[in-house]
Amino acid sequence: MNILDRKFYRRDTLQVARALLGKKLVRQIKGLELAGMIVETEAYCGESDSACHAHRGETPRNTVMFGEPGHAYVYFTYGMHYMLNLVTEAEGRPCAVLIRAVVPLAGIEEMEGRRKRKGAQLSNGPAKLCQAFSIDKALNGWDLTCGKELWVVDYKKIPAESIIAIPRIGIDYAKDEHRDAPWRFLYHF
Repeated sequence: MNILDRKFYRRDTLQVARALLGKKLVRQIKGLELAGMIVETEAYCGESDSACHAHRGETPRNTVMFGEPGHAYVYFTYGMHYMLNLVTEAEGRPCAVLIRAVVPLAGIEEMEGRRKRKGAQLSNGPAKLCQAFSIDKALNGWDLTCGKELWVVDYKKIPAESIIAIPRIGIDYAKDEHRDAPWRFLYHF
């Protein structure tokens, strides 16, 4: 098992967002392993990015983003959903990659039980995958490099021509330049 190390995350956020495509997200719960191949990400590039949670500075909610790369930033939104982000770049530079979708690989029955869904609806959105993988606020700040409970491993190399870059979604509040930036990455297979 080749767990991604801190060096992987301590790079430019746009590079990390692309490089995460094809990697395997792994969640271990009471000896059961859930896994999925990452197929969609979004980059959030620090205080200068008006769509980023850190745009207005450090708060109790986003403090994990200002810390060491390779940690999970999990937040609650719309009063009902959790979202998983992976902190990138250097400590003090609040950047992260939102994991938007995965293709389930292991523990699928368990995921179906959690989601009460099957097929494409299982983990094709950031809140859906958090529900399927039982990712919540308890994992906020989790060290993804330690190989326990939640981590990311090498899985499949995605050729550059199979990656689509498009604008992020759900950020109507951001400046035009940030709304239009092609910082959402999809594995087109």
